[in-house]
Amino acid sequence: MWEKDIDIHEVREIRTRTSVYFGCGAINKIQDIAKDFKSKGLDKVIVMSGRNAYKATGAWAVVEEALKANGIAYVNYDGVTPNPTTIAVNEAAKIAKDFGAKAIIAIGGGSPTDAGKSVAILLKYPDKTANDIYEFTFTPTEAAPIVAINLTHGTGTETNRFAVVTIPEKDYKPAIAYACIYPMYAIDDPALMTKLSPKQTRYVSIDAVNHVVEASTSTVASPYAVTLAREVITLVAKYLPKAIENPDDLEARYYLAYAAMLGGVCFDNGLLHYTHALEHPLSAVKPELSHGLGLAMLLPAVVKNIYAAKAETLKYILEPITGEINNAEAAANGVYEWLKSVGVPSKLKDEGFSESDIPNLVNLAFTTPSLDGLLAIAPTKATKEAVEEIYRNSL
Repeated sequence: MWEKDIDIHEVREIRTRTSVYFGCGAINKIQDIAKDFKSKGLDKVIVMSGRNAYKATGAWAVVEEALKANGIAYVNYDGVTPNPTTIAVNEAAKIAKDFGAKAIIAIGGGSPTDAGKSVAILLKYPDKTANDIYEFTFTPTEAAPIVAINLTHGTGTETNRFAVVTIPEKDYKPAIAYACIYPMYAIDDPALMTKLSPKQTRYVSIDAVNHVVEASTSTVASPYAVTLAREVITLVAKYLPKAIENPDDLEARYYLAYAAMLGGVCFDNGLLHYTHALEHPLSAVKPELSHGLGLAMLLPAVVKNIYAAKAETLKYILEPITGEINNAEAAANGVYEWLKSVGVPSKLKDEGFSESDIPNLVNLAFTTPSLDGLLAIAPTKATKEAVEEIYRNSL
């Protein structure tokens, strides 16, 4: 296969709307980024992270050295959790404003990057709060510069204009999409991803698969999205089992990271629909639920729902994981068998959901700000009955 012709230790620059430094050792490009920031007068930054991964992966040691070497002052907010909240964003924004931060460096998976994008907006709109952003009381057109140092191979947020933050007091988990929050730079270094837990290795890769299934079957999908979708699923099908078998397999991490990056570009173009719109209520009411696991539990039922509307696309993009399929039942079963094969057989009931939760989940899918926009571009009519059926079929 063509992958063998690539030197995974040779860092390449990939130009999307974001300049992405990609490859084993790409973390060292933070030196160039720091020099560029300094030349632009961006001499104070806030570093957004979780508690441990940014240090445990070795990323922080390299970043801190680059900041110090280039005379860039920094403050670290390490309170970002999975499924980040408006509370955390508001805390970080206050720290950033008080410090005089002019830019954001996010180190982690999707959560620190999404929280960092939100803080970047608030630095330009100091009279606003995270709640204003995620309840859509205004439309931002500016944000402070963002660097996304990615530690997972799933979200794709390092290359696109999306961010997701939970409003905990309302059980809302909205998504925003603004051109001003494309990261200026991103770093995808597979060597930083080998410490992902076995579960997270699975979940983040399944997130990437969901991105492209939705983006290639939405009502705004383009041929570009379909092309990317097939490649993403091909790479995940081939390399996820290798990463599960050997977490230190850098080639496997490289191509999973590449698949995730492509997935981010894919849904930047084709957007998302059912699976994300229905997962957000799940992890809003159960913040401890991994986003990728939530998506995995919904995907077979979503594929079954949309098969008739997008049969040819699904046959093409899913073939690497399902083999040949010719009806909705076979497509859904094929996806579920693949999920089981990579160690994710869970159903909603396994994570504590029951029939009695469905009315609230359906309500949240239709009342959470922004999710109506996702449902509106689903390839089948997203009625409350259709959404209820997907949840029920996922129990």
